[in-house]
Amino acid sequence: MTPCLLQNTPYKGLFLLILIFVALEYIFNSSSDIRGAIFNTTKSRNNNYVPLWKSLWFKENGTNISTNLRNYNLNSSNSLDYIVTPFYVIGNATSMYSENDIISTNRPSCPDISQYLYGKVHISKHPVPSVQTLQHRFAWLRAGGHWSPLNCTVNKKVAIVIPFRCRAEHLLLFLQHMHPFLKKQQLDYTIFVLEQDNKGPFNRASLMNIGYIEALKLRKFDCFIFHDVDLLPEDDRNLYTCPEQPRHMSVAVDMFSYKLPYPAIFGGVSAISTEHFKLLNGFSNSFWGWGGEDDDMSNRIRHHHLYISRYPIAIARYTMLRHRKDSPNPHRFNVLKKGQKLFDRDGLNSLTYEVLMEKETLLYTWILVKLKPPPTR
Repeated sequence: MTPCLLQNTPYKGLFLLILIFVALEYIFNSSSDIRGAIFNTTKSRNNNYVPLWKSLWFKENGTNISTNLRNYNLNSSNSLDYIVTPFYVIGNATSMYSENDIISTNRPSCPDISQYLYGKVHISKHPVPSVQTLQHRFAWLRAGGHWSPLNCTVNKKVAIVIPFRCRAEHLLLFLQHMHPFLKKQQLDYTIFVLEQDNKGPFNRASLMNIGYIEALKLRKFDCFIFHDVDLLPEDDRNLYTCPEQPRHMSVAVDMFSYKLPYPAIFGGVSAISTEHFKLLNGFSNSFWGWGGEDDDMSNRIRHHHLYISRYPIAIARYTMLRHRKDSPNPHRFNVLKKGQKLFDRDGLNSLTYEVLMEKETLLYTWILVKLKPPPTR
């Protein structure tokens, strides 16, 4: 049966022509949502790898000394790069655009939740990629491990801060996993690697405090994600953004049978807004060696009448890369008990450090720091 709107009208042919034109226009413009292609910019970049102090396994030219490595096939269906190839419609022609083709004031705001999320993502542990491989695969990055969408504007900027020492293999696996993961979420992000220089006990909390301070010297960030290098998210719906309350992100880790160890835990991966981190006076600098600093931060959050938010266990799932466990700090419980009286004096405002070197590589911003040794007991 012919639709009533088209019966007995002299403009039936014209109306059909208009409908066809509108349909073609819709199909043509929707080509900007093509998925799965890899976007390689033609803009020249400095791909010279800068080694991480004495802890990495690489030569100056980025050649990996280890023989048990291979390059990834960029055309392989197993590629982790679920990247959108952006197109821009100019008049009646569709063409690939570059960073300079679109003026930022003309771009719409990016959606709060990206349309390119699929849920569970592949975790690759072997083989460990080389630096050259990652530089080639992630040529779309900008200096310092930075990226932001070209076809829309992100309202808030995210800094990923990684406290680091002697975990070269884990760092490469982390970068291989996280850059495509964060790009799919359509974030304006930068990865910072904070490396401790001296051979004394590791101070994870101080490195995160330093990452906060040094990152804000380079750019105005709205959100900080403090991230252990050995944890890889398994679900891209686990958004790397900062909500209204501090968020514990690594809720369910495979090592703990995907169960929350205890309600007040705030370790592994955490998200805190710039404003809240300043209010909390950052992490305590008094925890040397493994353990304690995250529980102290949990106490600080409650002290300032905030609360820890979490995604459901089905989404906030992580794989932990295997490594030798550090010996727990035997004094951590005493420091934790005393710390409740030192929230306003021990943290960002008591931080003492020296930046020895700072480099913007393609994959990350590297900051090598020297900390004041802990007091002898």
